[in-house]
Amino acid sequence: MTSNLYPLEPDDLMRVLPRLMLAWDGQWFLKVHDEFDWETATRLNARVRAAFGRIEMRTMLRALGKRRADDLPDAVRVLRTYIERVFAAGFAGDFHVDGDRLEASITTCAAWEGAKRAALERADQACIACETLWPAWFKALLPNHQITLDVQGRMGYGDPRCHFVVHCKREQRESMES
Repeated sequence: MTSNLYPLEPDDLMRVLPRLMLAWDGQWFLKVHDEFDWETATRLNARVRAAFGRIEMRTMLRALGKRRADDLPDAVRVLRTYIERVFAAGFAGDFHVDGDRLEASITTCAAWEGAKRAALERADQACIACETLWPAWFKALLPNHQITLDVQGRMGYGDPRCHFVVHCKREQRESMES
């Protein structure tokens, strides 16, 4: 039966799948918007995107043969591998780790570009989803850490780039003594 299929090289597939992921996400948002309103669609989109973000990072960890990232630099390496090798369609940025702090500067965001093309009453739904996505990614990668996000700039609000600061503090285990 497979002899009747068109050949599809892995590189071609890796170009198609990220675009399909964005299209699925965008269509889901638009249908919820059409059925309800922008606020409902945005709120649900942020919840779904965070849930899928956890799935993305857990899946990446399994693919890499890891249970969790070793530390923040390793977590960033896993995330960058995902962004550059799997979700490569229209995302670019710089990442800098200093101790337990990551500064991410995103210069290209396909999700925001797609939101603008939808020509709805607002185009910042992707920005709102990032507020839950970044913590979800890092909590999945570093489950024994407290994750906080400081949003310092977003293209969807007129900034030249998205600027996120992620703090990852190792959680202290409670003492067995009392």
